[in-house]
Amino acid sequence: MIVLDTSVLVEGLGAGGTMRGALRDALARRERMTVPTLVLYEWLRGPRHAAELAAQEALFPGEDAIPFGPREARIAAELYALVTRPRGREVDLAIAACALSWDARLWTLNIEDFEDVQGLELVR
Repeated sequence: MIVLDTSVLVEGLGAGGTMRGALRDALARRERMTVPTLVLYEWLRGPRHAAELAAQEALFPGEDAIPFGPREARIAAELYALVTRPRGREVDLAIAACALSWDARLWTLNIEDFEDVQGLELVR
């Protein structure tokens, strides 16, 4: 499974996004992809057009989003203690914890924000 970071949603579904082709290719390969509730939050809060929201709901329904629960909170707290310079990265670490909790790879355009998270496999 692949957990999507907000950067992939923005560039894959957003107006003028640069990742439309790559996201379309992954869907055509029938990659199993999902978003954590934290990514859904980041996506929904930023200015979105109705067509972007409709595409997100069709492809990655909010009801199916991976929850950030107690297990993910524990993992995120452990990551916070392990990485260098964790301040300001709390949401990224929580997203990484969701991927780790579900034994999934993380697809992000912000590789540098996640490359020091031990055990996390990134889609490149």
